[in-house]
Amino acid sequence: MIQGTGSDVGKSLLVAGLARAFTERGLRVRPFKPQNMSNNAAVTPGGGEIGRAQALQARAARVPPSVHMNPVLLKPQSEIGSQVVVQGRMVATVKARDYQAWKPRLMHAVLDSFSRLTDEADLVLVEGAGSASEVNLRAGDIANMGFARATDTPVVLVGDIDRGGVIASLVGTKAVIDPEDAAMIAGFIVNRFRGDPSLFADGMRLIAERTGWAPLGLVPHFPEAARLPAEDVLGLAGSGPRPAGTVTVAVPVLPRIANFDDLDPLRAEPGVSVVLVRPGTPIPAEAALVLLPGSKTTIDDLDVFRAEGWDIDLRAHVRRGGRVLGLCGGFQMLGRSLADPHGIEGAPRTVPGLGLLDVETVMTPDKRLAAATGTSLPDAVPFTGYEMHIGATHGPDAARPLLRLADGRVDGAVSADGLVAGTYVHGLFAHDAQRAAWLTRLGTVSEGAGYEAGVEAALDGLARHIAAHVDCDRLLALAR
Repeated sequence: MIQGTGSDVGKSLLVAGLARAFTERGLRVRPFKPQNMSNNAAVTPGGGEIGRAQALQARAARVPPSVHMNPVLLKPQSEIGSQVVVQGRMVATVKARDYQAWKPRLMHAVLDSFSRLTDEADLVLVEGAGSASEVNLRAGDIANMGFARATDTPVVLVGDIDRGGVIASLVGTKAVIDPEDAAMIAGFIVNRFRGDPSLFADGMRLIAERTGWAPLGLVPHFPEAARLPAEDVLGLAGSGPRPAGTVTVAVPVLPRIANFDDLDPLRAEPGVSVVLVRPGTPIPAEAALVLLPGSKTTIDDLDVFRAEGWDIDLRAHVRRGGRVLGLCGGFQMLGRSLADPHGIEGAPRTVPGLGLLDVETVMTPDKRLAAATGTSLPDAVPFTGYEMHIGATHGPDAARPLLRLADGRVDGAVSADGLVAGTYVHGLFAHDAQRAAWLTRLGTVSEGAGYEAGVEAALDGLARHIAAHVDCDRLLALAR
């Protein structure tokens, strides 16, 4: 089990790299995360949802993703509450304080899923959540030491040297956790090192002496990790400075942004500059496309969109001839109205939309979770992706759908002038032909290598990187 001294120390990518490295050795590897918290989810072949990090880890292990790889997924809807997804299906919405009472009941599902994976694997790589040192949350824990102790799974603790204080974070974890929990930790890894590794040899030795844990690796920073989907919004970044002549895609960043890996293929394009529009800044006038991504709480995020004045910026963008694309929740925002009569996202209410598409959306309790393939209209360019949404959208602009799915259904809507479009399908830009078609509409060409091939190459490189800097033989010997 890979646990961390804190969030975003690199646990997810370490598990992905180890999964590919051990798979290359001929082992049947399965990733597992008892409890995840993320609005960046993936759809499994069976129609469930799991954290996207576990889907990436499954890909690294060259197996299809399964709901049992992430049996408990928390999808935040507010600062104090989340939807609870158990073995792929949403079962409740609970507040953080109430969730503490839920955790013991969820351990049954966690252990059931873990047992199913162990039955089909030579090696299960378990990822912890957050920090192992959150002793205030230890009672009833199912994500870190509670799981490790329940299953007698040895733990490797990861610290991130890039953020500073790695010696204190590792040694401090030993100081604050229960001695029986500390006894589960067999070794440690220091991640994201930059510079001459010999300069930290004394640091590794000091940590080992103070903790009694085996030093299993000092892992240098791996720049190619930027080509892989980020675990959560903390890892979301724009594409950085680009040369003159690049096309700007502006993305307003809302509090409950979801499935933001839709942006990754665009960020990888040399000719595209993805500008993340943070609160307090306007939508840039030079944008060729404004992309409204998915949202876990569409109506609340729409309120924030208006409070930021981005609705005014967006109308000005369209008047200048700029294009707009809404994905899932972003599509719903673009219509004339959004209704939540069942109170799925909060109190029942109906609010006006941005009015750039002549459609209306009604939130419905049923959630659609499915892979999607087909062609875009009217250009007949193929796409692949997935659906993950609640709600149904209808209206005159839906008579001009954006996509035709392989099962004959149509999806999305396009404005009469063709400048504004929306769809419920995520993952459009990951398909090379579909991404190239969009870039042609924006006046540029796709210059990047195949996106999916790039992800595979990055996973292979990550596996080689970790194998070179982590004692994988010793790590494998620790498993039981």
